[in-house]
Amino acid sequence: MMALFVSGALADDTSVSLARQSLEECERGRAATDRATRLAHFEQGRLLGEQAVEKNELSADAHFSLFCNLGELLRIDGETLTSLFGFRRMMKELDRALELDPDHIDALSAKGTLLVKLPGLLGGDSKKGEQILEQVVRRAPKAVNARLALAKVRHEQGRHQEAMTLASDALAIAQQYKRTTFVSEAKAILQQLRRSGTASATASYTPRF
Repeated sequence: MMALFVSGALADDTSVSLARQSLEECERGRAATDRATRLAHFEQGRLLGEQAVEKNELSADAHFSLFCNLGELLRIDGETLTSLFGFRRMMKELDRALELDPDHIDALSAKGTLLVKLPGLLGGDSKKGEQILEQVVRRAPKAVNARLALAKVRHEQGRHQEAMTLASDALAIAQQYKRTTFVSEAKAILQQLRRSGTASATASYTPRF
């Protein structure tokens, strides 16, 4: 019995490490500027995420790390959906992460972002997505992505000042915690918000899953 316990603990520790490495690869891929480097990081992250899930299928972090890299691989050449199978697999990993941990902040942020972004045919639900993003912003002081996604929603609703506040907060948080992949996006949103109250403030914004 003790041997089984030790074996299970080691598998769990390995899964935690693999999931962390997988997310690091996802972040490195986002920060890279050329396609080949981005692709290499996301593919490596996917492999690590798959291994993390294999080691511990009950780890929400493992499923989320796999989701992160699958999502980035899907949109490496833009926002066009290139694979319905790939999309379904990505969503399966995200939903599994939330099934295992309904309070997983990163997964909630990703879910809210996708719900406000996707068309209804692919499961989009802007009202529900907005509610999730609001929940994340209230509960997570460091949540950058949720603030950026909610800033887009607020701007589309004509609530310009709220959009400005959310984007400004997101930029400050990204700079404070050195979330470099979000800094330029937050700056772009703020710049466009300041330029025009009618043009889309998020035309160059690519939501992070």
